[in-house]
Amino acid sequence: MKQQLRFLFSPLLSRFESGNEPFDYKPSNRAILVILGSLFVGLATLVTAFSSGEDLSYLFPVVVFGGIGALSLVIGFLGTDRAVATIWGSKRKKQG
Repeated sequence: MKQQLRFLFSPLLSRFESGNEPFDYKPSNRAILVILGSLFVGLATLVTAFSSGEDLSYLFPVVVFGGIGALSLVIGFLGTDRAVATIWGSKRKKQG
């Protein structure tokens, strides 16, 4: 199932998994990414649930927070260690 989802999201994942430079990855980065993604999706859901249907101005935060949350969850659950490190901007410092 995970491979099928990775194939489905491969255009998105390939952007974050590309590169040959060394990266610094910590397992806690993935956990924090999943938690933040869940919070953003929850926030978008709450905005949708409590907004009135007359004014469509509530759609902007729903799209922004929902998109950020969905991206975080996809990278957190399906992405490689490199993708998670790319989200956090973690690059290994050169020794010298």
